[in-house]
Amino acid sequence: MVPVYGAPEGVDALVLVRRWAEHNGPVLHIARDDTRLAGLAEAIAFFGPEVEVIAFPAWDCLPYDRVSPNGAVIAERIAALSRLQSEPGKKRIVLTTVNAALQKVTPRAALSGGGMLLRVGENIAPGELAAFLDADGYNRTATVMEPGEFAMRGGIIDVFPAGDAQPVRLDLFGDTIESIRRFDPETQRSGESVQVLAFHPASEVAFDNNSTARFRTNWREIFGAKA
Repeated sequence: MVPVYGAPEGVDALVLVRRWAEHNGPVLHIARDDTRLAGLAEAIAFFGPEVEVIAFPAWDCLPYDRVSPNGAVIAERIAALSRLQSEPGKKRIVLTTVNAALQKVTPRAALSGGGMLLRVGENIAPGELAAFLDADGYNRTATVMEPGEFAMRGGIIDVFPAGDAQPVRLDLFGDTIESIRRFDPETQRSGESVQVLAFHPASEVAFDNNSTARFRTNWREIFGAKA
């Protein structure tokens, strides 16, 4: 791969589109920060509207900070990793930043085993779905407003899947999914119906039983058992 450097802002997007046209596989560009990443994505859409662009931003906080990353940022990162994993050799432009490139990411095995596909007419127990969402990092709330949240009210389950633009409302009759509809998180009004819904993890850290047990074991080894 021949590196590209020294191109002024604005022209670099055109260079990336030309490199994408010449290359048979994905093209990776590392921007200096998230602001420049967003500007590049807009410029690439202007010069090459047919080009698929995947943005992989960095966390909006420092690693090991007391503040967790924003849910929308986590959702965008996981959606990008899932798309790259599903079609690794597809022709596209991948945009990331220096901080994101230096940070460790979720293992491929965690993403491949962390999803769920739901269809209208299929059966799923509400408790089973809630356990899956808990293990995948979704937060249970009274009202779904942001990515990575879910709420349960009897046979109605609202979920804001990671990487989606809108939340969805599942209407269950017993254990059978009768309908899946998108809705506006501000007005809570239902919109278009969908037949298939794919879930991605809402957290880059797994919360399954094995991960929890491993954390507890390592905690005891480092800090000792609770007195």
